Amino acid sequence: MNDIIYYKSYDEIQLMKNSGNIVSKALGEVANIIDVGIKTIDIDRHIELFIKKHNAIPAFKGYHEYPYTLCISVNDQVVHGIPSNYIIKNGDIVSVDCGVIKDGFYADSAFTFPIGKISEKKMNLLKITQECLKLGINNAISGNNISDISFAIQQHAENNGYSVVKDLVGHGIGKNLHEYPEVPNFIVNDKKVSMKKGLVIAIEPMINIGSGDVYHHNDNWTILTKDGSCSAHYEQTVHVNNGKAELITNFDYINDILLKKQYNY
Repeated sequence: MNDIIYYKSYDEIQLMKNSGNIVSKALGEVANIIDVGIKTIDIDRHIELFIKKHNAIPAFKGYHEYPYTLCISVNDQVVHGIPSNYIIKNGDIVSVDCGVIKDGFYADSAFTFPIGKISEKKMNLLKITQECLKLGINNAISGNNISDISFAIQQHAENNGYSVVKDLVGHGIGKNLHEYPEVPNFIVNDKKVSMKKGLVIAIEPMINIGSGDVYHHNDNWTILTKDGSCSAHYEQTVHVNNGKAELITNFDYINDILLKKQYNY
C-alpha cells in the first residue's frame, strides 16, 4: 500500500454506492438465513450466489488466494474466520465480513450477529462495539484527522472496560480493497492524516471483552483472541464529507430482518 490518497469524484462515489448497496443487501440476506443449526459454509455458498445474481463479484474470493466469499468469525475469532462445517449454536456471536466489486469499485462491510439467546456480557459487547463504529463515523468529516476517528473508538471501548485489537486496522477503499490511509481503532501518535471530501474509508472497530492480544490460527487466516474471550466486529464503508459522513454501506436491511425475527420468536 503506497502513501497516496485516491480521492473519488462524484460519479465514482455513485458507483461505490451501487457496490455498497449490494454488500448491504447481502448482509441482510445473511441476517435472513443465519440461525441455530446452519453451517457457516452453507451461508458462504448462499451469499456467493446472491452476489453473483446481483451482477457483482465477491471481493474476498481469490484475494491473496482466500478461497471463500465471506469471512465468518465465531465467538473468540476476531476476523478472517474461514467458512466451514461448524454448526452455529444458540448463544454464539457470529461476525460476517462481506465485500463486493461492481463496475470496478469495492465496498466492504461487517456485522456481528447474536444467535438465539446470548449472554448479557456478549450483548453488551455488541452494543458497545456498534457505538464505537457510530462514533468513528461521526468523526469522518472534512477537516478532521484520521486520529479523531481512532480516538473516539478507543476512548469509548476502554471507558466501558473493553479492549481494542491493535494488530488490525481499517483502510481506504475504492478501486482497490485496501488503499491508503490506514484507519486504526487506536491512537497512533506519529500518524496525522487530514481528511477531506472524496476520501472513502472502511471504519471497522474490533473490540474484545478481555485482552486486546490476538494470534493467527495455523490455517493462516483466522485471527483469535489470545485469552479466549469473545470479540465483536462491525464495519461500514464511509465517504468523508463536509459536516457529516456519508454511508456507502448500511445496516438497514440487517436491522429490518432482525426486527422481524425478534417478533417471530
